[in-house]
Amino acid sequence: MGAAIYHKTEYRERRDHYAVFWANREPDAFDTQREAFLGVYGSPARPEAVFGDGCTDSVAHGWQPIAAQEFDLELKSGESESILFGLGYIENPQDEKWAAPGVVNKTRAEAMIARYADDTSFDRAMETLRAHWSGLLGKYQVATGDERLDRMVNIWNQYQCMVTFNMSRSASYYESGMGRGMGFRDSCQDLLGFVHMIPERARERILDIAATQFPDGSAYHQYQPLTKKGNLDVGSGFNDDPLWLIAGTDAYLRETGDFGILDEQVDFDNDHALARPLLEHLRRSFTYTRTHLGPHGLPLIGRADWNDCLNLNCFSEHPGESFQITGPSEGPVAESVFIGGMFVKYGRDWVNILRHVGLDSEADEALEAIGAVEKAVLDAGWDGEWFRRAYDAFGHVVGGKECEEGQIFIEPQGMCVMAGIGVQSGEAARALESVEQRLDTKYGIVLLNPAYTRYHLELGEISSYPPGYKENAGIFCHNNPWIVCAETELGHGDRAFQVYRRTAPAFIEDISDIHRTEPYVYSQMIAGKDAPSFGEAKNSWLTGTAAWTFLSISQAILGVKPTLDGLRIDPCVPSGCKGFTLTRQYRGAVYEITVNNPEGAQHGVKELRVDGELFQGDLIPVSAPGATVRVEVLLG
Repeated sequence: MGAAIYHKTEYRERRDHYAVFWANREPDAFDTQREAFLGVYGSPARPEAVFGDGCTDSVAHGWQPIAAQEFDLELKSGESESILFGLGYIENPQDEKWAAPGVVNKTRAEAMIARYADDTSFDRAMETLRAHWSGLLGKYQVATGDERLDRMVNIWNQYQCMVTFNMSRSASYYESGMGRGMGFRDSCQDLLGFVHMIPERARERILDIAATQFPDGSAYHQYQPLTKKGNLDVGSGFNDDPLWLIAGTDAYLRETGDFGILDEQVDFDNDHALARPLLEHLRRSFTYTRTHLGPHGLPLIGRADWNDCLNLNCFSEHPGESFQITGPSEGPVAESVFIGGMFVKYGRDWVNILRHVGLDSEADEALEAIGAVEKAVLDAGWDGEWFRRAYDAFGHVVGGKECEEGQIFIEPQGMCVMAGIGVQSGEAARALESVEQRLDTKYGIVLLNPAYTRYHLELGEISSYPPGYKENAGIFCHNNPWIVCAETELGHGDRAFQVYRRTAPAFIEDISDIHRTEPYVYSQMIAGKDAPSFGEAKNSWLTGTAAWTFLSISQAILGVKPTLDGLRIDPCVPSGCKGFTLTRQYRGAVYEITVNNPEGAQHGVKELRVDGELFQGDLIPVSAPGATVRVEVLLG
């Protein structure tokens, strides 16, 4: 028969939902009062009910309800018993809340419980669940011969991308919960690792994000997931935000070829009267950056860029003054080399989109603007051995040799090289050498070096953290994959995989006592070399690390890259990799890819065959839905 415990806080007053915890046999005892279960001096680590005399049939009437059921079992050697437990959530229509006055309507809950009444029902449900996840995760599967790598790529990294897409940063053990909403920038980046799984949901998310954009192309930094409206809790004016909308939309177009999304009418600032096609939203994103340049021709940083803690226009002196929204304005002087790299990288994606919809003259104009910013990055953003980080509100260099602290930052090195800046002229290679020499550690690449040891009013929150933590020279896992991608731009497969391994959970299980987060999920940051707890991770699960790491391994290293016109095959692997097989579902077709690397090459496709026929180039055109395409790749 079983027993169920119902949690109905506020159901009488305002809510139409409740939770239920059940088992498929009668318990010997139960508790619903937290203190009765834990004990006055107990804890979740040592509940009195478990280590003492058992549950006491306590009934909660308020305060802190819990649900615990006790079963007293005696098993002989080799004997087993099965008990099924379930945790469920039920919503009732307003006019069906009550079965009788004061009696909760449990009809839907009882139907749910009945679906899992015995082992056969449970096993059937588990098979359905496995099939669901196989369908999602099966769209990208690899066999490399390294069980750790396969486990991360095939299961856990993709799963974390799904969780991060669903929740962004709005429901976290570590952050401020639902109050912060979903980030404009965060949600756009989450698309990069999720779009291949459920592209229709990615499409919906893009339109939701775009609807919170301001008419001038700038953006709320956050929006609420339930109302889908922007909020100003941390203001706006984070000047990298607009370009991430281009990045997310481009990823969707590459995956699906659904250019119809560009014609969708989308509000500005959730105002229907201001609705314009999504293409216009992207245009205004690009234009906002193009028209907000500083004295050196670099993009203005505004309140901050990707690094929310680099606050060059805020000047927070007293407790209670927000690092992000304190200050007279978003600033006409402080510039970001990082956004300059973004503008070049995602500006070129914007150009490709324009050409695909027949707007060649606009694409040519955009290329001119991109070229001007690229020149500014090389002229004013290059410090001699690496890319500078920014210019502050007084026009002083941030992230250069002349700085006492914070001489080199990871972000512009990754983004500028991913954008192709300095690849031909040599700056890219020197920048990545500087990363290895000055930022590398055995647990990952730190965000900056040397760490700030005092508070800098002109820099803001980044200098408020202790050295080695968070943005102040911590290992920010989110941008380590940028270096992976950057290294593959130069064909450095060994170095790219070295950087990948250092933060990949499956590869660092042997230091779990140091790392101290789940050995299957990425964390936001790891304490850097200046911290007493060097190597200890924090803030797992909800981080852009998931999406960027999946992109870095699936596209940059394994080299299967969706484009607007098909799949590009361009692996960049460690020299010890002798080959791998990969299955990729793409626009309704299945691509079965075999890569052979007998010579231990790091990069370079020597021969490509498609369905047995020698193929010229590395871009395989889109195949018909339902087709199976067999691809053989020889590196060398």
